[in-house]
Amino acid sequence: MTDAKLKKIIMVDDDITNLNVARNALISKYDIFTVPSGKKLFQLLEKLIPDLILLDIEMPEMDGYEVIARLKNSKIFADIPVMFLTAKIDPESEIAGLSMGAIDYITKPFSSPLLLKRIEVHLLVEFQKKELIHYNNNLEYIIAEKTKTVYEMQSVLLKTVAELVDCRDNITGGHIERTQRYLKLLIDTLLNSNVYTEEIKTWDIDLLIMSSQLHDVGKISIKDEILMKPDKLSYEELEEIKKHAVVGVNIIKKIEEKTKENAFLRYAETLAGTHHEWWDGSGYPKGLKGKEIPLLGRLMAIVDVYDALTNERPYKKAFSHEASVEIIKEGMGTQFDPQLEEIFLKAEKEFKSILIGDS
Repeated sequence: MTDAKLKKIIMVDDDITNLNVARNALISKYDIFTVPSGKKLFQLLEKLIPDLILLDIEMPEMDGYEVIARLKNSKIFADIPVMFLTAKIDPESEIAGLSMGAIDYITKPFSSPLLLKRIEVHLLVEFQKKELIHYNNNLEYIIAEKTKTVYEMQSVLLKTVAELVDCRDNITGGHIERTQRYLKLLIDTLLNSNVYTEEIKTWDIDLLIMSSQLHDVGKISIKDEILMKPDKLSYEELEEIKKHAVVGVNIIKKIEEKTKENAFLRYAETLAGTHHEWWDGSGYPKGLKGKEIPLLGRLMAIVDVYDALTNERPYKKAFSHEASVEIIKEGMGTQFDPQLEEIFLKAEKEFKSILIGDS
C-alpha cells in the first residue's frame, strides 16, 4: 500500500535494468511507477497524474522527444514537469530536450544522491509555482474581501457617528437608512431617465451613499436646547442652526487631512456643505444659485426635506406622504432644481414604499 502523501513519479525507459536502478534510488522517498515505453506511459496517465516524469530519450516506436511533444501539446498533461534521464550526453540533445520543455537533463550513469537532490529541488520549485499561480488566481478575491471588510468598517463607523448626531436632534426611526435609500432611488431614477447621466457615471455610487450618512454631522456642535426646542426658533437660534453646514465641512476636512482613504469624505464634504443651498440662491451657507450648487447637494436637498416632512420632529408633527410631495413640488424652481421635479415624481411611489416600510 502506497503512502498518499508521497509525491508520485513515473519513470519511462525501455531498459528494465535502468528502471530497477531508478526505482531503488527513489523508492524510499517517492511513490514510483515504472513503464517500458511511451505508449504504456499514456495508458498509465489515464489512471493517475504524477508530480514528475523521468523520461528516457532513446526508445523504440516512440522516443523521448515524441513523448514530451505529446505531453506539452495536451491540455491535461502539459503542466506535468518532465526530466530527461538518458544516455545521450551530447550538448545538442540536451539543448533539444530543454527547448521542448523539460525542466532538467540528467545523463546516465547517474549519482543516486544527486538525482534525489535535483528531483527534490524541482518538485519544490513546482510546488512554489503552483502556490504562486493559486495565489494570483485568488488575489482578486482576496482584495475584494479585504476591501469589503474595510468598507463595512467605515460604514459602521460613519453610521455610529451619524446616529449620535441624530439622537441629539431627537431623530429616531431609521433616518440614516431612509435617506440613504431615498438618495440611491433618486440616482437610479436619474440614470434610467438619462438625466445628468454623464456626471453620475463619474461617481462611485457605493461610496457616495455611504458618505451621505455624514450630511448633518455638523449638528454635533449645536446646543441641545436649540436642537430639541419644541417651539419656533428665534432668528438668532436659526442662525446658530445654519452654522452646522460649515461646521460639518470643517469636521470632514480635518478627517481628510489625517487619512489617505478620503474619496468618500469628498462626497461627504459636498453633501454636508451644499444640501441646504436653494436653487434661487436664498439658501445657506454660501447662497449658491442654480447649477452653482453641486448635483449631489441638489439631490440631498430633496431627500433631506422629504424625510424631515414625513417624520415627527420636536417642533412639528409628521406630514403625510402626499402632503410632503405637494410641498416639494411647490418648491421646485425656488428651493429645488426644477429639472429634478419629473425625476422625483417618477420615484414618489417608491419613496412612499420606503417610508411605509420603515414606519
